Amino acid sequence: MGRASHKSFRPFLILWTGEWISSIGSGLTAFALGVYVYQMTGTATSVALVTLCAFLPSILLGPIGGVLADRFDRRLLMLLGDLFSAVGLVFILVAMLVGDPPLWQICVGVAFSSIFVSLLDPAYKATITDLLTEEQFAKASGLVQLAASSKYLLSPVIAGILLSLFDIKVVLLIDIFTFLVTFLTILAVKRTLGTTLHVKEPSSFVKELKEGWSVLTSTKGVLSLTFILSMVTFYIGFLQTLFTPMLLPLTDSGTLGTVMSVSAIGMLVGSLIIGIFSMKSNYIQLLGIGLGVAGWFYAAVGLTTNIYFIAGAAFLFFAAIPFINTSADVMIRSNIPNEAQGRAWGIIGILSQLGYVAAYALAGVLADRIFNPMLWEGGFLVTTVGRVIGIGEGRGIGLLFIVCGLLIVVLAFLIPSIKSITSLEKP
Repeated sequence: MGRASHKSFRPFLILWTGEWISSIGSGLTAFALGVYVYQMTGTATSVALVTLCAFLPSILLGPIGGVLADRFDRRLLMLLGDLFSAVGLVFILVAMLVGDPPLWQICVGVAFSSIFVSLLDPAYKATITDLLTEEQFAKASGLVQLAASSKYLLSPVIAGILLSLFDIKVVLLIDIFTFLVTFLTILAVKRTLGTTLHVKEPSSFVKELKEGWSVLTSTKGVLSLTFILSMVTFYIGFLQTLFTPMLLPLTDSGTLGTVMSVSAIGMLVGSLIIGIFSMKSNYIQLLGIGLGVAGWFYAAVGLTTNIYFIAGAAFLFFAAIPFINTSADVMIRSNIPNEAQGRAWGIIGILSQLGYVAAYALAGVLADRIFNPMLWEGGFLVTTVGRVIGIGEGRGIGLLFIVCGLLIVVLAFLIPSIKSITSLEKP
């Protein structure tokens, strides 16, 4: 019997629904805590510190979560990860009920949750491979990206309404409730499919991490695709960090929020298209076109001071991202043995997410020390580039976006000539 004969899409949809609800809940907490911490301290540094505590543990511990996903039952790991992630939020909620918690307590709570997200994410991605056939990977990838984009599209709007009616404790309670919903969906899938073990003989974590790295390096093109994903997160990190300082000199915060929501809708639309229309071939071509379109519209974001043009360009940039992610996801997933999926995705996760870390570290320095001064009054590009894209505060960031966008386009043209990547697509 073939693989397709005993697999259906229904268990995945049950699991995906729980993760989608959890993603919205996480977005609610991220937005609400950002507002709360800023109002409490009045400093952007404090907000950045909380964001860092929520981001780094899940990235750095991802490879360990990957080893566990290949060693133990993946659905059980998801249950444990979901349960203990909620404990961090409960800690913050209790601290707020007792009084006004200091910043370090909030950081401890979000970091604790993030640690157990590192247990949940690799197991979730590897479970998708357990549940589906290769023909269903692309459709599933689109839906997974749709769920992930909800925290940027839906959550800020919902959280803003909730905070206008209630305080942050209600938002935290809602997020904790979403963990319960996710727990029940994972439990339902686990009972349906039973226990799945992939490693019969125990071995050391170091050995299994090395094996996961060996899978990446021994499978032609997988490491190259991982590098491309890291480049994509690097450029997205630049946009996330510098979009606000580029636009605020041109408009108010309300319009800024609208433009950011329109941008997020682009990723939603791209994910929906992939989820509705099944894509079963030509992933190399899809990757190249996706990178090319993303690069041109990334550059277009920095080309003008017209808010409507910027919003449209940002929308189209983010609409192209799911096509890049899906093509890379399917080619990687199809070329990694199922028994090594957890270890491989744990390492792929940390390598690809390092792009964000690099962008957060470099964006401010490049904008404030190099690019912005070029287009201030007296800057040496004022009479040349400045005549095209404008001069003044934030226009150097526009120039940085143009440069980054053109580099993405160059990468798109290089894809067909990278034999290690083209060899991944199965005829």
